[in-house]
Amino acid sequence: MSHPLGTSPAIRHTPLDADERARAEAGFVPLVAQQLTENGRFRVSADTPELVEVFQGVARKVGELLGRPVVSYSNGRYMVITFGQGSAAG
Repeated sequence: MSHPLGTSPAIRHTPLDADERARAEAGFVPLVAQQLTENGRFRVSADTPELVEVFQGVARKVGELLGRPVVSYSNGRYMVITFGQGSAAG
């Protein structure tokens, strides 16, 4: 398929299957937990609904791992994961 001069084809994302999604979440949990404990927040590019869902799952698991409330929010381009309000340090 040809494209007009100076343009490139749209990127097509292949959806993650259940195993890939589980492995992605498991792989990111230690990194996000470390960043939260060291910096208080973690920011990642999450520009698709699927990535937002993956990192929401990561945020839930990090909260369970650390035993503290963890929240995530997205603006459609980035996702930020941080400690929830009233979360005591320690």
